Amino acid sequence: MSKTGGLGDALYYGGFDMSGDVQALGNVGGGPALLPFTDITQAAMARQGGLRDGRIEWTSYFNPGLPANAAHGLLSTLPRGDVLVTYCRGTVLGAPAACLNGKQVNYDGTRANDGSFPFAVSGQANSYGLEWGKLLTAGMRTDTAATLGSSIDTGGALSFGAQAYLHVSALTGADVTVKIQDSADNATFTDVAGLTFAQVTAGPNTQRIAIANTATVRRYLRAVSVTTGGFTSATFAVVINKNECAGVTF
Repeated sequence: MSKTGGLGDALYYGGFDMSGDVQALGNVGGGPALLPFTDITQAAMARQGGLRDGRIEWTSYFNPGLPANAAHGLLSTLPRGDVLVTYCRGTVLGAPAACLNGKQVNYDGTRANDGSFPFAVSGQANSYGLEWGKLLTAGMRTDTAATLGSSIDTGGALSFGAQAYLHVSALTGADVTVKIQDSADNATFTDVAGLTFAQVTAGPNTQRIAIANTATVRRYLRAVSVTTGGFTSATFAVVINKNECAGVTF
């Protein structure tokens, strides 16, 4: 795979596609805290990993417009509860995506002398660290009926579990349920036990689900939509993080 820049990216916030109001990403990072374990016999620092953390920070344009996904109306509320934020490094199927379940801790505007009025926004992780995964949808996907999505190739089966994230931005109809299926041969797919999101009856909606870190997830993965009451339009994005390390709790 060749090197790439950051063109054609996306940012989803609480089920809304906020990409058109984002000027820049400042920090997409995380990982374990470093705990010092250096003893008097050692000539250099010794460290071990502690609690996981994460953050996504970005600069937003001031958009007080009427559309539901206009940045000011969403960000200025500074919700006390958790918000799911996803940064997509490209919006093609299988593109890398960073997901953060956390708190929005600020919405700080700066009126510059050139007349611009950008806002600094920071999301800080809560309960889980930042996770990088892959898009199982090409950005926001719109289904007009129950759909078997296209698959991605993850290179092989692993037995370290997985986590998945869902943003539903809009739903017209009674309900939609999004689930993840896997396959060994990219022909015969079955549901991955535990990787079915809860039924959605209205958007916006966000969810995070996870399976045990000993569960096997096969090579090919896809996102499918099903319904019990029917729908005519469901717009959503799915990210899967297929763990590559044994015994790690994400």
